[in-house]
Amino acid sequence: MKGFSNRWKDFPDYILGITREIWEDHAIATLNHYYSSDIPVRTPMGFARGNEPTMAATMATLAEFPDRQLLGEDVIWSGDPVGGYLSSHRILTTATHSHDGAFGPATGRRVAVRVIADCAAREDVIFDEWLVRDYGGIVRQLGMEPRAYAAALIRDEGGPEHAARPFNPAIDQPGPYTGTGNENEWGQRYADTLTRIMERDFNHVLTHYDRAAIAEFPGAQTVIGSTGISEAWLRLRSAFPSARFRIHHRIGMDADMMPARAAIRWSLDGTHDGWGAFGRPTGAPVHVMGISHAEYGPYGPDGVGLRREYVLYDEVAIWKQILLHTGDT
Repeated sequence: MKGFSNRWKDFPDYILGITREIWEDHAIATLNHYYSSDIPVRTPMGFARGNEPTMAATMATLAEFPDRQLLGEDVIWSGDPVGGYLSSHRILTTATHSHDGAFGPATGRRVAVRVIADCAAREDVIFDEWLVRDYGGIVRQLGMEPRAYAAALIRDEGGPEHAARPFNPAIDQPGPYTGTGNENEWGQRYADTLTRIMERDFNHVLTHYDRAAIAEFPGAQTVIGSTGISEAWLRLRSAFPSARFRIHHRIGMDADMMPARAAIRWSLDGTHDGWGAFGRPTGAPVHVMGISHAEYGPYGPDGVGLRREYVLYDEVAIWKQILLHTGDT
């Protein structure tokens, strides 16, 4: 790989290697090398510029969860040396809540949640990032509920007038990465699936997923079978029935001893105007940042079925937007 250290055999090895080095080996200072000094980082909870906020957040997390592990399940990637590579890196992170911190007094409880980070890299440096973490899964495993935790965040940050605003497109700042993925057939197939679901064709899940499909949804929720997966998607969409769905990045791959697979970064923009996963409609303006991965197998109507799905959006960030609108904290 042009411009990358010869330590790395390929791009996935680079992504997996620096993740372990920074977050598990506690080499936090190496962020000054691996992240550009003015990197834009977008998460559902907000927007940050530069690697100083990332280092501060990393130290705070490790202080609260000192045995945290980041187990790389997959790196789905596209790009080239000129425009930059984009990795959609799915992580299963495990940790023990050993010390007091952002999630309250230490509970001693173990957590296991997924994170997907879309990182653009060129010449050994990450220069643009989108990251979605299953905060709902963390707080539930620590004995809390996402709505109550979001309300506590708002109170701790000084109330609705002073609390930090979750991410929405109005606060975004354009980054240097301008790619949109690749034209691989598996990415196109999954993009079509998500578009059909968001256009309210929930039967598409029943007809195009493996009947024995397994999906991981926010809240550390494992959903078994195409019927349950269809219901999980419906509960999200029904909460925001008039929201606009957009696909921002699409990758398909069929390589590396892995099943044919895809990574999609997407969003919903609109109002909380329906009953569903977020309770009584409030009319709150909401932006949902989502990243999803899919794996395919042989069981489906045309000899292909979606058999594994990983869906990430941040329930806490969504509840925070709703509560900032209603003032109900």
